Amino acid sequence: QVQLAESGGGLVQAGGSLRLSCAVSGRTFSNYNMGWFRQAPGKEREFVAAISWSGSYRYYVDSAKGRFTISRDNAKSMVHLQMNSLKPEDTAVYYCAQARSSSGFNYAVAGDYAYWGQGTQVTVSS
Repeated sequence: QVQLAESGGGLVQAGGSLRLSCAVSGRTFSNYNMGWFRQAPGKEREFVAAISWSGSYRYYVDSAKGRFTISRDNAKSMVHLQMNSLKPEDTAVYYCAQARSSSGFNYAVAGDYAYWGQGTQVTVSS
């Protein structure tokens, strides 16, 4: 059984930073691409960032480029999202997700992810 558990969310002022972490168990972590999505109230879930199984490739939504950094530690089966220069519009529940397959990956499509965490709330005050 695959399980993902996010941590690190909270309340921060605009311009501040947070580091989200996601601990994964149940499958060989290093075989699968990982992603972060977020969902704000009244909005659809949107892609934020993704990282390939090796960590060699990283992808970001335009609004996150230059501010967010995704990373992974395959030895610890963890993925992280470092978020700097946070803005009120970053307020959302953030979810980590594991790709459905070890190949053929569309990193921005939620349907290509098979397993999801429960989410962690990030609130950025102005």
